[in-house]
Amino acid sequence: MLVKEILSSAIEPVFSFEFFPPKKHEDWDRLFQTISELTPFNPSYVSVTYGAGGSTRSRTHDLVTRIQKKTGLTVVSHLTCICSDKEEIREILSTYQEHGITNVLALRGDLPPGSTSYEEATKDFLHAIDLVRYIKDNFPDIGIGVAGFPEGHPETPNRLQEIRYLKEKVDAGADYIVTQLFFDNRDYFDFVERCTLEGINVPIIPGIMPVTTRKGLLRMSELALGARIPATLLRQVMEAPDDRAVAGIGIEWATRQVRELIDHHIKGIHFYTLNHAEATGKIFHNISRTSIA
Repeated sequence: MLVKEILSSAIEPVFSFEFFPPKKHEDWDRLFQTISELTPFNPSYVSVTYGAGGSTRSRTHDLVTRIQKKTGLTVVSHLTCICSDKEEIREILSTYQEHGITNVLALRGDLPPGSTSYEEATKDFLHAIDLVRYIKDNFPDIGIGVAGFPEGHPETPNRLQEIRYLKEKVDAGADYIVTQLFFDNRDYFDFVERCTLEGINVPIIPGIMPVTTRKGLLRMSELALGARIPATLLRQVMEAPDDRAVAGIGIEWATRQVRELIDHHIKGIHFYTLNHAEATGKIFHNISRTSIA
């Protein structure tokens, strides 16, 4: 089923989870254990990421097809412009169609190690919009999602121009937008309003990732993942005695985010799980009595 159909037909907010392909063979069983633990929360779809420069390309495709075969869940595969040419993308999408996989998230992607510019690392697709256009022209039955940045794209300081670029991707064929993670819902609501003013009318799905360790929180800030850390959250995490306490803080913070988003009648919420079920599961348990009962 296409994600756009899932979103358009849903009466209540839909939930989705993101996973990444394991590096080690022994971690595959652990990942599918995580998936089995999260499946009872009835995700409407799940997504699978690419590594920098397409470094996990083969593992991504293996994981996408295995999830589809073993669980029957609707799967969204990330596709990136970096290090990809038209023939490679054609082969990937043809294989996906053969396996009944009909949704992708079209991204520019991260630079591979050793590359100094996107021009150097790209082949046929310099920007995500080029990938969107290619998919739409050659695989019109494939559903397409694109990324949004509630706190602003790190390489486009002009926010007006940033939203215009996003509108161009929607006009080129993107069905929905999923956002980078954020910790202040005001950033998401402002982003949605900016999109509305630009005439973007596709669903904008907020991306949520609970903090689970102090190191993880600092790492998000270092990588500029669209993660402005509110002072209140930062203070709580830095004053926590250990990572167990940090995880509790992060889960409670994310729970409040999710409750507020649901109260604003959003179409769905996308959880960045980092291949672990515990934090996401606890958020669902926290909201189940009032929000998704």
